[in-house]
Amino acid sequence: MHLITLALLPVLTQAVNVVLSNDDGWAEINIRQFYNALTGSDNSVILSAPAENESGTGSSDATPTRLSSACEFNSCPSGSPAIGNNASMPRFNYVNSYPVTSIRYGIQNLSNTYFSGPSSVDIAVAGPNVGANLGLTTQISGTVGAATEASKEGIPGLAFSGTTGSQTAWNVNPVPAYSAIYADLSTNVTTTLVASGKPYLPANIWLNVNFPPAGSGTSCTSTSQFRFVLSRINTATLISGKDVTTCGNGGRLPTEMTVVDTSSGCYASISVGHADTKLDATATEQQTVLSKLSGILSCLPS
Repeated sequence: MHLITLALLPVLTQAVNVVLSNDDGWAEINIRQFYNALTGSDNSVILSAPAENESGTGSSDATPTRLSSACEFNSCPSGSPAIGNNASMPRFNYVNSYPVTSIRYGIQNLSNTYFSGPSSVDIAVAGPNVGANLGLTTQISGTVGAATEASKEGIPGLAFSGTTGSQTAWNVNPVPAYSAIYADLSTNVTTTLVASGKPYLPANIWLNVNFPPAGSGTSCTSTSQFRFVLSRINTATLISGKDVTTCGNGGRLPTEMTVVDTSSGCYASISVGHADTKLDATATEQQTVLSKLSGILSCLPS
């Protein structure tokens, strides 16, 4: 059961076409919960993700191959074709390759079956990843690789990652609280961006969203406790340009690690990056995102 009320979600004027991927594998519970939350907001979603756990593979890319062993959690048998789906849920698709390959297949191929082709894909999302993707970790994250690949193909890309959790099968019962919380928070960011109108993001820009610990055993047990803060991916250097000015920051955003590690509250970071380098965007590009997401953005406690 999702922990967020519909009143907390932005109202969309129309459903959008979404391609969903990750690097933890198509049968991991986080991506399945995200699918449920997105479709519950009336979006049309295609899940196109690796057949196996491909964490840490960055922007690797390779031609899909036939399965030499069973898919993760025995979700498809050994010897299965390189690309396949769930017979009872055909929108759940695996690609026996990397996250970049998987999300591209969803955009370029599956969109012809379920949408009206690649140009009809409105937005692409990846995750929520099992574990945070903060700072330099973005350079090797497969979840980030998938989101940035979408951006390079002209589709706004968002990467979501959560601190809590471990690799868990899609059919575990009950659903871990953190997984439901992360799915609903990810949907909130996605639908807020969509509600802001096209273009959702500037060209070649992606968003990196990270959630702090959540669920059982943490102080963040309800979606309503969370606040989003605009952040930067990496620590600024002497040659880093100024960031957008907000929350009285004097032109320097907090790092996403600072946001997620804030102890007095439940703060999630939203960073703006360039798809080609996976590094921080300019103040002008940050300002665009700040304007679009202003309804859900907060400041860190002083």
